[in-house]
Amino acid sequence: MDYSYLAEAQDWKGWFEARQAEAGTRQLRLLDVACGSGKFPAALVRDAAINTASIRPVDYALLDPSPFSISEARQALSAPFEPGEQYQTKLQDLECEAGSFDIVWATHALYALPEAELEDGLRRFMHALRKNGRGFIAHACEDAHYISFYRRFLDAFRGGAGVPYTSAEQIEGTLTAMGVGFDTHNIFYENGASENARLLIEGYLQRCVFDDTISLDQMLARPETGGYLESCRVDGWWRFSQRVKLIFIRA
Repeated sequence: MDYSYLAEAQDWKGWFEARQAEAGTRQLRLLDVACGSGKFPAALVRDAAINTASIRPVDYALLDPSPFSISEARQALSAPFEPGEQYQTKLQDLECEAGSFDIVWATHALYALPEAELEDGLRRFMHALRKNGRGFIAHACEDAHYISFYRRFLDAFRGGAGVPYTSAEQIEGTLTAMGVGFDTHNIFYENGASENARLLIEGYLQRCVFDDTISLDQMLARPETGGYLESCRVDGWWRFSQRVKLIFIRA
């Protein structure tokens, strides 16, 4: 659902056609940072009809520390995206020629990038971007469910230890300090399901914190997470509010 909202939040077909016009007859090159399992390019085809855009095939490079994720994302690609180079690494360790890509994006991808390494990661992001290229970062805000629930989870089950997720506000602040120009738009939506869909909700919350050993009952029993989760149960539904910043960068 998160990626469908991203695909529907912008005229991506027109955006890619504009990028192709800037590139002329040259094939666009794109780097997907922390590509995961390729949910965003799949959503662009499914929900934004990007496959009907008047563009040349896009050389689509994949970056992720996980070889499994790179393999999954590669299999998820379809026209106009063609698998390109693979970088099995963290963003802050990326080695590529300066200006290698017309487009660099990170969609719900930078949460685990520690604050102390955020500037290094974003400098590698900008290093990879061609002059006059375009960057795009989609990331949850500090008051969004993803960020706020994980913070409560650390308090409840890790004694407050652990590194909180990076927020969109931290990314904006770091880009500003680096002197990078960008435009930001917010989108708002809810994730959720019937309160009877307990296994679905449990799996969703475990995915949010990347820990499948803590049950929904355990989350509800701890005051740090339980009170918050009860506030998300409204009229027979679980409702998890999201505020996501869409950060558009021009190199």
